[in-house]
Amino acid sequence: MLAAMPDSAPSPLSTGGPALRGSGDACPGTLRLHRADDGALARVRVPGGVLSADRADALLAAAERFGDGELHLTSRGNVQLRGLDAACGGALAELLTAAGLLPSAAHERARNIVASPLAGLDGSPPVSGWLSGLDALVCGSAAAASLSGRFLFALDDGRGDVDALGADVTLIAAGDSCLLRVGAEDEVFRVPAGEGPRAALLAAEIFLRAARETGAWRVKDLPDDVRAGVRTDVRAELLRTVGAAAGPAVHRPRPRTATPPAPGAHGSPDAISVDVPLGRLTSTQWRLLTGTARRYGDELRLTPWRGIVVPGPFGRPEDAAALDALAAAGLITASDSPWTGVGACIGHPGCAKSLSDVRAEAGAAVGPVGRLPVYWSGCERRCGHPHGEWIDVVATPDGHRISHVRGERRDPPRTVRDDPAALAAAVAAARARSL
Repeated sequence: MLAAMPDSAPSPLSTGGPALRGSGDACPGTLRLHRADDGALARVRVPGGVLSADRADALLAAAERFGDGELHLTSRGNVQLRGLDAACGGALAELLTAAGLLPSAAHERARNIVASPLAGLDGSPPVSGWLSGLDALVCGSAAAASLSGRFLFALDDGRGDVDALGADVTLIAAGDSCLLRVGAEDEVFRVPAGEGPRAALLAAEIFLRAARETGAWRVKDLPDDVRAGVRTDVRAELLRTVGAAAGPAVHRPRPRTATPPAPGAHGSPDAISVDVPLGRLTSTQWRLLTGTARRYGDELRLTPWRGIVVPGPFGRPEDAAALDALAAAGLITASDSPWTGVGACIGHPGCAKSLSDVRAEAGAAVGPVGRLPVYWSGCERRCGHPHGEWIDVVATPDGHRISHVRGERRDPPRTVRDDPAALAAAVAAARARSL
């Protein structure tokens, strides 16, 4: 389980002064609801995706009391509540605060932290100390309150899964030290493992100083020369605060493709993992997952791939029934499910900008398991799309445009007009390509 937040020393850049960023960040939170066609939307940050069963119950209570009764997982391991009454904001905030899900009103949209979902469960090192430490430092930093809701921290246990997600600041486990990546740079800084959270916050605050002049929301948005200056400043500040323990830069390219936990059992087994079709959970499914967590350790870990890991142990023969029950409830418990790797934005009618009901279209096109993930978007914004290599399906006024994305590169697209059978065949053919 996630440890209590420690009393950590703040970054040397955290004290005093007004927030560095002004208004303009439209990312929804729990105190700033977003109006959608199906009602208001709240995005609840869940650092590292880690939830106790009681906090999971509180999220369901909020969904049933104020919204459509469902919970929607995001590509950052957070939870969205949809169909909310626009006037529910105060009562929603009270409920979430009482559950410990809103520790700092000023930082509620800045607590974007993803973590390796299997960390500490399958022989890999845990990152729970980093997670609690970084979250406490972010909430204690006056400057960090100005981080955009788009800014992302990643805590990788060394396997490279969340390192591949394109975070702004990434910590990577490396024995008794850790590697700090700023943006997508191949060169990373080595620091003592215990200094990782403070180094991550330091990098974020140095970014904020640069962002004040450029208007950038994320590290990748900075001009090249400014981004290089941020790295230089981070290096200098690490040497000043950590000293000789801050080792030389190390060459470690960011992984090209993120590999989520496969559905099923992991470790000996230390955990079970399920994927959630299109990231949407009914109240029945959520209660089943929460009940499973209570029986086996009282923790749920929401993944950035719209799945959930339940730590075990699940070693007894009768524990196989837990996966069977989750499968019977409509969750993905095996890699041969046709839903594996299929994602979609909310689409029409939930979003006014969407040109089609892409969730229904994705369901109609589900077929053989593809080698590549596929993501369906109702418009060019592609909200919640994956990273790395994937098949991009976008609704346009002329039909659906299908392209193969490899990081920053994109193959020439193919447009399929209004023919469901042809669309399904084209998507299946694109997904079948070798990685």
